[in-house]
Amino acid sequence: MEKNVWNSYGEAELNELQEINEKYKICLDNGKTERECVKVAVEMAKEAGYRDVKDVLKEGKPLAAGDKVYAVCMEKMIALFRMGEEPLSAGMNILGAHIDSPRIDVKQNPLYENEGLAYLDTHYYGGIKKYQWVAQPLALHGVVAKKDGTVEEIAIGEKESDPVFVITDLLVHLAAEQMEKKASKVIEGEKLDLVIGNRPLGEADGLEEEEKEAVKANILKLLSECCGISEEDFTSAELEIVPAGKARDCGLDRSMVLAYGQDDRVCAFTSLFAMLDVTEAKRTGCCLLVDKEEIGSVGATGMQSRFFENVVAELIALNEGESDLKVRRALANSMMLSSDVSAAYDPMYAEAFEKRSSAFFTKGLSFNKFTGSRGKNGSNDANAEYLAEIRKIMDDAGVAYQFAELGKVDVGGGGTIAYIMANYGMKVIDSGVAVLSMHAPYEVSSKADVYEAVKGYRAFLRA
Repeated sequence: MEKNVWNSYGEAELNELQEINEKYKICLDNGKTERECVKVAVEMAKEAGYRDVKDVLKEGKPLAAGDKVYAVCMEKMIALFRMGEEPLSAGMNILGAHIDSPRIDVKQNPLYENEGLAYLDTHYYGGIKKYQWVAQPLALHGVVAKKDGTVEEIAIGEKESDPVFVITDLLVHLAAEQMEKKASKVIEGEKLDLVIGNRPLGEADGLEEEEKEAVKANILKLLSECCGISEEDFTSAELEIVPAGKARDCGLDRSMVLAYGQDDRVCAFTSLFAMLDVTEAKRTGCCLLVDKEEIGSVGATGMQSRFFENVVAELIALNEGESDLKVRRALANSMMLSSDVSAAYDPMYAEAFEKRSSAFFTKGLSFNKFTGSRGKNGSNDANAEYLAEIRKIMDDAGVAYQFAELGKVDVGGGGTIAYIMANYGMKVIDSGVAVLSMHAPYEVSSKADVYEAVKGYRAFLRA
């Protein structure tokens, strides 16, 4: 078994590890939705000298080695490119990760009152254990788009002065029947509605004496005052319910990070850090952060969309002349780390893991030759030659890494975006950071593995 990497660090490395993890926690705090992640990425990219590809295309001038551009799709997907010495058609080194996380979404006609309580009706997103989301402080993030073209950003529940929200649970004194149910049925999806108010609008506020749903009316008044939002505006809104609060150090030794959304933002932000760190290389580097992975990579902002291919086509046309064949060559000649979290071995649930093939905390970047479930269903299954190439890159750069699978063969499994990119004929392997309590409201990562991920992604971009 690989050694615990903490024991291999000198003072300089420990300082860099701490700096990276502090920056990582800030990114987690500022990026609790896919839109917020893209906003963070754009701000950091601009600071590092990246330009919007739309502006570059308007200029119509070819890009030179070292030039840096980014492209955004619908504010929920971003691709960053650092041009290499070789032509783009010779291929790219791509870091890919997803920035959506399991959560609870607000429906389009959500606001209602029931027995003096105001609620938002919801629909959960991605694979969650529904019972984990009740009886804890929650925040509301997202946007409301209005008919006049303005977009109102919403983030309520993160500041100390903010209110928070909650999904209630049945008290244990009356829960005998509830506790006999399967875990998947203990909390039904339709009972995940968010409590957002209890105070009625009073006569002093202009309430008609006979008017019903006074609590709902008060909520609408408050929304109008704070955000200029009407009830009808919910129909063109994207509002997400996420755990309230900041990313925190975990453990008496502060060796871990406890936070919401580390699947897959631990891979997304470490990929972004590496992308911004590497300023020159022979091959073009790319960092691709996508939406919708948790629900099948579908839609205009998911990996199955043509966004990435279209941006590559624009860059090929700008530098090498418009050519569908060169676009295909660029994609086929590329190699990619499809970076998604791996399930860290948990001694409390050892029965779900095959220990020899598990990812462990403090053993570095985790590589999965295949993902999928049971008979490798839905898997990319990287070829042996590419695995050997990856091993050499990591060893030459002194990166700690491990090879793993997601649990026992017949227990379950999971998918990534790897198989979609492999459709282009490029070399792809799954990689990422081992995480405990994956898909829970709060997940745990090792600071050492976060650091090794950044080191590994830097090495890959320079290869």
